[in-house]
Amino acid sequence: MLFIKNVTIKEAMLFLLFAGVILAAKWTVNLLVKKWKGKSVQNDRIIQGISSLVNWAAFYGIIILFLFYFSREKWLFYTLFTAGDVDVTLYLIIVAFLTVSLANRIVKVFTKYVLTSVYEFYGVDRGLGYSFNRMIYYTVMIAALAISLTTVGLDLTAAAALLGVLGIGIGFGMRNIAGNFISGIIILFERPIEIGEVIEINNKIGRIESIRLRSTIVRTAKEGTLIVPNQYFIEQIIKNRTGSEMLAQVLISVAYGTDTDKVEKLLREAVDVEMPNTEGVLSAPAPDIRFVDFRNKAMDFLIEVPVANFEAKQKFESRLRHVIAERFYKNGIELASAQLLPGE
Repeated sequence: MLFIKNVTIKEAMLFLLFAGVILAAKWTVNLLVKKWKGKSVQNDRIIQGISSLVNWAAFYGIIILFLFYFSREKWLFYTLFTAGDVDVTLYLIIVAFLTVSLANRIVKVFTKYVLTSVYEFYGVDRGLGYSFNRMIYYTVMIAALAISLTTVGLDLTAAAALLGVLGIGIGFGMRNIAGNFISGIIILFERPIEIGEVIEINNKIGRIESIRLRSTIVRTAKEGTLIVPNQYFIEQIIKNRTGSEMLAQVLISVAYGTDTDKVEKLLREAVDVEMPNTEGVLSAPAPDIRFVDFRNKAMDFLIEVPVANFEAKQKFESRLRHVIAERFYKNGIELASAQLLPGE
């Protein structure tokens, strides 16, 4: 109780009353906005933004109210240390924290709920919009951090000089991080790859989920999430599969001397049977079944069927092999010996 000896019962009651009013207002607004949900996607996005802002406004409102009602408490203004001509107190530290956290929250809400609607309305490319969002976020956060550091009395000129000296020392040990950081900036501006595109990395096909300043997140169907350093996209050859036709491919090797017309007929029947049963298989262009090569006592046939995505490709290839194995067994078709396969 020694910490709050200057606060009267009336002031304490008023603080609790106003805090209750803030929480009640927050609850009322959230209740109202829920009734507007579902009318359209754009309205839902705006409503989510309003709800998020209201929640954070209530949080910061109570903290500011606390600072106001405890403004006469000595412990709140007790000098923790002196930086130049500024006496750094708990009050200044709280204000600095509020500045950074509030800026972080506002810019995230603004870019997610406001700018997204603007980009959709004007038809701005998703990758370009993401680049704008990243640049706005980092600009606002650097400004908020500078303001908060100035508030607590830190000399930014001296800090910049110190960082410059330290940068020379640690720069050699952070060359890869710096390279990835610069590569991330190049990717954001030049946009050689964009969010949502399908790419192939080391024979792994995945979709780009996020482009960060240091790394890019790629989600694949089998390997899960790949975290790829941005330098890789600048220095290596990346296959962009977004605009290309995706094909499910199955290679079958049968023993030499097998009736090739019969094999091709069975393969076509297998494709016709399985195509309607697998989601994501396209009917146009038509499936292609070819006798592609002779090998030592073996003959190779290739099946190519257009599919909509990588998941459909893997599923259809697996199911098609099941059907082919069943039909070959029933018709006495023998596969080429394992030792005769390529690479053996």
